[in-house]
Amino acid sequence: MRWFSFAVASLLALSPVSHGAIAQSAPVEVDVELFLAVDVSRSMSPNELEIQRRGYAEALASDAVWAAIDSGLLGRVAITYVEWAGVYAQRTIIDWTLIDSREAVSAFSQELVNRFDPALRRTSISGALMFAAESFENNGFEGLRQVIDVSGDGPNNDGRPVLRARNAALEKGIIINGLPLMTKEGLGAVWNLEDLDEYYRHCVIGGPGSFVIPVTDWDQFADAVRRKLILELVDRTPAEPRVIPAQFVSGGYDCLIGEKIWERNRRYWELP
Repeated sequence: MRWFSFAVASLLALSPVSHGAIAQSAPVEVDVELFLAVDVSRSMSPNELEIQRRGYAEALASDAVWAAIDSGLLGRVAITYVEWAGVYAQRTIIDWTLIDSREAVSAFSQELVNRFDPALRRTSISGALMFAAESFENNGFEGLRQVIDVSGDGPNNDGRPVLRARNAALEKGIIINGLPLMTKEGLGAVWNLEDLDEYYRHCVIGGPGSFVIPVTDWDQFADAVRRKLILELVDRTPAEPRVIPAQFVSGGYDCLIGEKIWERNRRYWELP
């Protein structure tokens, strides 16, 4: 009986099921690993928070976005959706998910609008970038490209300077694209930066083919997200990567402007 048990155990060890389990531990190859980093700081009104979720859901479920996914070399991508605010305030709404069919992308978009969460405090683009860069490690996927897609309605005002976090991500070969929200709704007027699109261009984005798509009206949001997703999912990397140099004043732009605005207005938000 002992010999029989040993023989069965040996056969199981050599069976295809065992080898399959080992194979599943290897990263799944995808065209793109896409980290959607969405601002939910307190400068965002409840209406804006809902518009963002619904806008991403609508864009992801569109025919154009699925066509972009399906046109890739492998025809599959990995996506995660994370909301962020302060330096330690990141909320994963949907963890890394394989998108390899129309049904998968529809399920992802539907999950986004199953519930809506409240805003969080402060604005740390640097914290979001650091969280995103770490999230790519051991996430179960291996992409031909790794992309952080960050949206927000104001400059960095919490945590380490944004350029340090941005450049650390670029050193890992990660591409960063931006969706600055310049709608001036809710509490954002106090922290408003008239040229937020330029701030994102000089201080946030970077890597081969990186870009900024500003949103000046919430009616444009879903279309802007759809355009951005298509550009990110279709490989449009130029021959020469465009990487902005690491400095606090980039091309004459003060990348610490958000921290300065916070110091000027913090008395309105902090208790004595």
